[in-house]
Amino acid sequence: MRVGPKPQGLVGRKRGALCLLVSRLVLTVSAPAEVRRRVLRPVRSWMDRETLALADRHFRGLGGGVPGVGQAPGRVAFVSEPGAFSYADFVRGFLLPNLPCVFSSAFTQGWGSRRRWVTPAGRPDFDHLLRTYGDVVVPVANCGVQEYNSNPKEHMPLRDYITYWKEYIEGGYSSPRGCLYLKDWHLCRDFPVEDVFTLPVYFSSDWLNEFWDALDVDDYRFVYAGPAGSWSPFHADIFRSFSWSVNVCGRKKWLLFPPGQEEALRDRHGNLPYDVTSPALCDTHLHPRSQLAGPPLEITQEAGEMVFVPSGWHHQVHNLDDTISINHNWVNGFNLANMWRFLQQELCAVQEEVIMRSCSGINFEEFYHFLKVIAEKRLLVLREAAAEDGAGLGFEQAAFDAGRITEVLASLIAHPNFQRVDTSAFSLRPKELLQQLREAVDAAVAP
Repeated sequence: MRVGPKPQGLVGRKRGALCLLVSRLVLTVSAPAEVRRRVLRPVRSWMDRETLALADRHFRGLGGGVPGVGQAPGRVAFVSEPGAFSYADFVRGFLLPNLPCVFSSAFTQGWGSRRRWVTPAGRPDFDHLLRTYGDVVVPVANCGVQEYNSNPKEHMPLRDYITYWKEYIEGGYSSPRGCLYLKDWHLCRDFPVEDVFTLPVYFSSDWLNEFWDALDVDDYRFVYAGPAGSWSPFHADIFRSFSWSVNVCGRKKWLLFPPGQEEALRDRHGNLPYDVTSPALCDTHLHPRSQLAGPPLEITQEAGEMVFVPSGWHHQVHNLDDTISINHNWVNGFNLANMWRFLQQELCAVQEEVIMRSCSGINFEEFYHFLKVIAEKRLLVLREAAAEDGAGLGFEQAAFDAGRITEVLASLIAHPNFQRVDTSAFSLRPKELLQQLREAVDAAVAP
């Protein structure tokens, strides 16, 4: 294994509403045995006992808080060899300190998308994409038009977008229609059986997509595709989630700022910049604190490589070539407190929870049901394991997850705004769920 500076080449969202369909939450701790077996089977033991103990010590040391403002490291770690880098290595090196890294193309060389979506010359295989997905309607953003701090979107069949893309290339990477970028395409939701990619073990504890898979409604798995010059404006990922991004083909340039650094980039009205490469940031009248911000951490991501973006890191991304990428947003026990703090900050900023839902995409009641779905599945694992003398699958991972949910759920229950929520019709009252979690966690750590 080599974790260190990358060889020559490494230089330095989704905002949709999370409409939680509470009426569809049918998974409970009283589920029959055949359902319990289906739940248990996918939960693998990613975490060993030593890593569980290390993570527990880390979060106890935070005292219920979250990591504060940090400085960007001098360079991004580059992970070369899949066989020599474990989940425990990822936890210690990147999840706990909340630091970015780049995985080499060796981690994705077996992916179906890298075989089928790319020509021998390493460019997007438009013919294959047209044959396979041509009639699918996809979301497309106009990179040349600013709408608040994002870009306006339209929807069109993929075949129309590819026709545009070819014309854009033939026109010298220019078009009267502007620079259009296919973003946030839920391909894996619409084509779940195709061998597009294999989820790396490092990102397997993915509560956002686990929750949506339980509802069978939506997901946070996306495909991005666009010509050289297309880009994503400055932002942090939804709910302060983690994200990972793999270039199926092409290269990207990433500009990343650690949590807190974005505050120095705000203008005199308190707004974050749309483009951190704009000369306007040098105007101290408009951006009075910009000189206090450190330089961004810069990454050039090559074809096949996988970038891990930590929780709360603001970033801006530019396509250097014609590029296709696969991206996930994900939350788990390592950044759940960040998500909870973000939701509280959103409520504080807008004062009214109705407005909060339109801004962040989730309110406190919905956040509880998100926690409930994940908690009930972890309780099943812990109880099954106890019944089988500790031989159940995923025991350490479930124990860690339950512990993190317990801490955040207790804070949610104590929040004055959540106390105004009518929980009488909930299938499991919050305090009852909290008690079950505490008992399960105590039993898990008992000698």
